[in-house]
Amino acid sequence: MSATANHSTETPALPRYDWHETYEWNFDHAPEPVRAEEPPIPGDWDYCGLSVASPLGIAAGPLLNGKWILYYASLGFDVLTYKTVRSRARASYPLPNLQPVAANAVRGGDKPLPADSEMRGSWAVSFGMPSKSPDFWRHDVEETRRNLPKGKVLSISVVATPEAHWTLDEVAEDFARCARWAVESGADCIEANFSCPNVASADGQLYQQPAAAGLVAARAREAIGSVPLLIKVGHVRDSGLATALAEAVAPHANALVMVNCVSATVVDSGQRAMFDGQKRGIAGAAIREAALDQICLFSRVRRERRLTLQLVGVGGISSAADVRQHLEAGSHAVQLATTAMLDPQAGLKIRATLSAT
Repeated sequence: MSATANHSTETPALPRYDWHETYEWNFDHAPEPVRAEEPPIPGDWDYCGLSVASPLGIAAGPLLNGKWILYYASLGFDVLTYKTVRSRARASYPLPNLQPVAANAVRGGDKPLPADSEMRGSWAVSFGMPSKSPDFWRHDVEETRRNLPKGKVLSISVVATPEAHWTLDEVAEDFARCARWAVESGADCIEANFSCPNVASADGQLYQQPAAAGLVAARAREAIGSVPLLIKVGHVRDSGLATALAEAVAPHANALVMVNCVSATVVDSGQRAMFDGQKRGIAGAAIREAALDQICLFSRVRRERRLTLQLVGVGGISSAADVRQHLEAGSHAVQLATTAMLDPQAGLKIRATLSAT
């Protein structure tokens, strides 16, 4: 299905990301916003102190540019996270960028996952954190913030683009530079991406180095002042790492966003490793339990260490029941990605269910 209207004998399906097409094609084929009633969700909600109408956000993955953000903002999502931007342009990896996999539950350390010909709820993500040039994305962020409806929060995901010889200070400065540019362009909050399972460089594995993560978070905080700062992290199962990471970033960040996929090797029908044998991040239904377990882990760390960090849950969330589970486990808000890409009306459906209870 492409990002053009698809008609059926019942309710017309809404446009969505076409995973058969390239990142660039989808970037250029963003749907127009729709008119839809957003059922109210009872309660007082905020996102790192910013007032919102619901705890529903959409992760950076589906929001390639401002047009995609305005589309999903019209579909029941109150926090929109702009796909990760850099201080220089970087192209996307080649197809497949989204490879369906046959998997029930992925928790890390799994056997190779078989590729699937159809999307059944989970896929391997292989974009490599592409980015347009700063001149483009800064202007796009300005335009997006201007056109975003009142009450919607625009979060910008940022990452460094290190050279092989860079020091940690240089990595930190590049993070800070992007964060500062994003705020100057109108970002309501910053989501620093300390994890990307399909890159092997320092920009994608920072969450595994608590001291380095703390330094980079401190530099980003200096760059953006009082604007909310969130840190997106990868899969963590070790309580020692969870504690060290949370304590390192807590003085500087408002929240942790987790989990940014779970890494696994993917094999084709001939049992040959795909993606040159490199692991890729698995997203969707197969990581639902792993993501919820991680929220529980960090929620316990937060209580025990008396940290003020909020937690934003992401990973396999697809229903109102999943949202409730996350809120009960310690998530302050949630983000959807895979489900929203497959069913753009997911946010409205979740709102309708939560509104009725």
